[in-house]
Amino acid sequence: MGPLSHGKRPFCQCLTFLVPTPVLDPWPAPKAVVPLHATVRLPGSKSVTNRALVLAALARGTSVVRRPLRSRDTELMAAALRALGVDVTDSAEGDWVVTGTGGPLAVRSPEIDVGNAGTCARFLPPVAALCVGEARLDGDPRIRERPLAPLLVALRTLGADLDRVDALPILVRGTGAVRGGAVALDASQSSQFVSGLLLSAPRFERGVVLRHEGGPLPSAPHVAMTVGALRSAGAQVDDSVLGQWAVAPGPLLARDAVVEPDLSTAAAYLAAPLVAGGSVTVEGWPRETAQPGAVLPELLAAMGASVSRADDSVTVSAGTGLHGLEADLGDAPELTTVLTALAALADSPSRFTGVAHIRLQETDRIAALAKELNALGGDVEELPGGLVVRPRRLTGGVMASYDDHRIAMAWAVLGLGVDGVEVRDVATTRKTVPDFVGSWSRMLLAG
Repeated sequence: MGPLSHGKRPFCQCLTFLVPTPVLDPWPAPKAVVPLHATVRLPGSKSVTNRALVLAALARGTSVVRRPLRSRDTELMAAALRALGVDVTDSAEGDWVVTGTGGPLAVRSPEIDVGNAGTCARFLPPVAALCVGEARLDGDPRIRERPLAPLLVALRTLGADLDRVDALPILVRGTGAVRGGAVALDASQSSQFVSGLLLSAPRFERGVVLRHEGGPLPSAPHVAMTVGALRSAGAQVDDSVLGQWAVAPGPLLARDAVVEPDLSTAAAYLAAPLVAGGSVTVEGWPRETAQPGAVLPELLAAMGASVSRADDSVTVSAGTGLHGLEADLGDAPELTTVLTALAALADSPSRFTGVAHIRLQETDRIAALAKELNALGGDVEELPGGLVVRPRRLTGGVMASYDDHRIAMAWAVLGLGVDGVEVRDVATTRKTVPDFVGSWSRMLLAG
């Protein structure tokens, strides 16, 4: 599948993400009645936004995070950095202006809310350790259940003062400096353990030499994203040894950081034509990116879509039908939810592997996908690290979202092809898409 051009679409409506649309609960997921013909501009990447905010906070001088995602997770990160002594303000253009000191931060407010955001829970403890003062990090009940211990044990080994190293809530007693040095941890439950330490590592007195010891590292592209962001901010990072990252101590540079669109969020929109027919174009698709969602077009093509590319967009159209897929999604686990919804509507079975760690995310995604689809008459088998999906005729019903934005978006895709699908708490999609329901409705109206 090489780069192909596609022409202008005379009746194409470009969808934007506005103030959240009020919705019923449960939300009746609309069924497609005509082929799609829409163009979508995605909101910014949560992963890129929160990495940029942390690096800007630890730099000396004023940085601008341009076109950031404005969602619960990123707002929590901005609020946490303010509480830890960083000035984060809004520009007239909607960007975030971050003024870092390049030196020790002073805690302004001791209570830090991380919600159910893995990036906040894993990126903020090392930042808090660089502050002067005590900060208590806590969040939603689910975040207390999500893995954190390997990161906290490693952080204590590097010289941070923590009251506990098993789970949130934790009290970080900051002294303004962290010794740093060499440390090993098992990041097989979350690559964010690695990213969380690496982002603050340039500010540690000795830097950090971090070695992953354990099972396969999930979401490896997210670590590559972290390394790229560090280098863009002037850090020296040596990742030439597989499973090891050496970050030298030194200053971080204030800069303008432009946030890419969220390619994992693109999954729901670009999957839609395989169910509804027609085509959807996502604008702003980067030519080069470390985002795991970059593999999405190839996976959709393997399921039967026709895919074309222009310089800054990707178009997915209905192709030869909707076929099953066998894929290891270990490097792109956030695509599992939408691909499973597609697989339930396919003409042959699918098997997804390499994603054991998604049991530890916003919810146990493997169990949630199987339970909800089977309740509608599906045949989904849980594997220790994945799923087998055998398509069956599905009936409508109310489907739980489990306070998980990716699960809710998957049920929206399913609803395009199944009458009577309703989604509980679809508003949880605001974690990454400020107006998912509104944009979804406009996509269908553009058909």
